[in-house]
Amino acid sequence: MWELRAALVAMGQTPSDEDLFDLIAEVDADGSGSITFNEFVVLIEKQQTVVQGVDDSETIAAFVALGGRSDRSGQISADKLVKAIRNFELTIDIEQLIEETDTDGSGFIDFEEFAAMLCPAEEGADGEKKENEDE
Repeated sequence: MWELRAALVAMGQTPSDEDLFDLIAEVDADGSGSITFNEFVVLIEKQQTVVQGVDDSETIAAFVALGGRSDRSGQISADKLVKAIRNFELTIDIEQLIEETDTDGSGFIDFEEFAAMLCPAEEGADGEKKENEDE
C-alpha cells in the first residue's frame, strides 16, 4: 500500500490510510483486498479524472515514483518495476509485459515504453493515440 501512497503523492495528492483503503475498495472487483493490474489502471484513471482531467501527468508521476525524471527522461530498471508490481500483489505477467514493451531489450524502461505499458489500448502501432471508440 505504501507504493500506492508514493504514486499518489507523486501525483500531488496526500491520501490518508482511509483514502487508500477507500480507493482500493472502489476498484477491488473480487474483494481480495489487493488489486490486479487492470484494477490499478482503473484506479489511476479515476484519480487522473479527479486531479486534472485527461493528460499524462499521472503517468509521469508514476514514472518519477519508479525512478524516471519528470521531464520524461531517464529510465526505470525493469527489476525495480517487477519488484513494485509484486509489492502491489498485482496479478499480471510483468516479465512478459516488459519483454513486449522493452523494444530495445535494454532491461530499462524509458517513458514511452512505460506509457505504452499503462495504456496499450490507447496507442496504435505507430505510437500515436487512437480515438476512444466507446465515447
